[in-house]
Amino acid sequence: MRPTMGDLGEVIGYVLKRAQSALRAQIDEALRPLGLTAPQYACLELLQRTPGISSSELARGAFVTRQTMNAVLIGLQDRGLVTRADEAPSGRARPVTLTEPGVRLLAEASGRVATINELMIAGLTDAERLDLLDYLGRCITELEGRTDPPAPA
Repeated sequence: MRPTMGDLGEVIGYVLKRAQSALRAQIDEALRPLGLTAPQYACLELLQRTPGISSSELARGAFVTRQTMNAVLIGLQDRGLVTRADEAPSGRARPVTLTEPGVRLLAEASGRVATINELMIAGLTDAERLDLLDYLGRCITELEGRTDPPAPA
C-alpha cells in the first residue's frame, strides 16, 4: 500500500530528509558565530582527515558542486584558513592545506558539531546507534549501486 500525503511520516525518504534538514539547521546555527557555513566546515574537516584531497573530491564530500567548492575554498583562503598552491605539481589539481588558524577554528567547530551529533542520537542505545549506521549504510549501498531508477510500482 502506498502512503498518502498525510502519511509522509511513514515514508523513510521523507523522514530522512526531515532529519537531514533539522541537523543542517542545528549545525548552521552552531557554526554561525564562528563565521562558518556547513560546506566550509565540511571542507575543513575533509582537508584534515584526507590531506591531499582534490577539489573535486572535496566537492563530493561536502555535497556541493565543483563551482561551489571553488567559491568555498576562495573564502577559506581569504580568511587565512587554507592555502592553495599557485601551481599544480602535476595535472590541474592545486593542493590545498589547512593553516594553523584553520586547524584551531576546525577544532572549535568540530566540538560544536560533535555536540549536535550526540544530541541527535542521545535517545538511542549503543546497539541502536550501530544498527542505525548499518541500516543507513545499506540504504546508501543500494542507492549508489543503481545505474538507473527502478520502474514505478
